[in-house]
Amino acid sequence: MPIRIFASFDTKHDRELYEQLLAQSSLAGSSFTVSAGSKPYDGEDEVWRERTQRKIREADQVIIVCGEATDVAIGVFSELKIVQEEGTPYILLWGRRDRMCTKPDGAKSTEGMYSWTQPILEDQLDRLARVAAKDAEASKLGNRRASSAKPASRSAAPPSGPEADS
Repeated sequence: MPIRIFASFDTKHDRELYEQLLAQSSLAGSSFTVSAGSKPYDGEDEVWRERTQRKIREADQVIIVCGEATDVAIGVFSELKIVQEEGTPYILLWGRRDRMCTKPDGAKSTEGMYSWTQPILEDQLDRLARVAAKDAEASKLGNRRASSAKPASRSAAPPSGPEADS
């Protein structure tokens, strides 16, 4: 089953990069499909936020396609905030080989942008899927352990001191 992707991008400057990602997702052997993408952002629009949050929740992962003005794209910033709140795995993809691309505002300084080649993208999506599966398994194990743990006994502590020796 292909990985469902939400594609975040600067709708004012990088629509053709989104279209390239769509084209790549339809290639034979692609491990992902783009289930949704950015829509123009018009400020604090609650309908936009709810729709975007729902689309991100429906996705397995998010690809943030970075272009030259991604650092000032308010829509990408808002989408990244939702992605981080939801805990959805994401990668930053360097959108233009011949130009300086920027990370969105809100990205961690330790996060790198990956070159956009099919093998690198497929490898990163696979890595994110493995990490997410491990995290889900660990969470499931943690929940099982927490629910099966018996509460500590409230009985008196074992005797100590001189009378314990008798």
